Amino acid sequence: MSNIKSSQKHAIQSKKFNKINSIRKTILRRLIKKFLDSIIQKNKIVAHTIWSKLQSNLDKFAQKGLIHKNKAARYKSRFHLKIKSLVE
Repeated sequence: MSNIKSSQKHAIQSKKFNKINSIRKTILRRLIKKFLDSIIQKNKIVAHTIWSKLQSNLDKFAQKGLIHKNKAARYKSRFHLKIKSLVE
């Protein structure tokens, strides 16, 4: 631990945000996995409900800097195509 007070505070905040971000990444991974499983099972209703949550979380996490905005856009684009393929 550092001797400078601001440095100590930054170290504590870093641990706190690391924990929060790891939880958020886990949430995102679980949603993606559930979404892809529902696509494989061709369950339209579940896929649409998870899609709305997933899309919202992708936007939130991109805005917070957890994932890059282009990565979020790429995921949304690819998953939207998967939803469209279910409808046809």
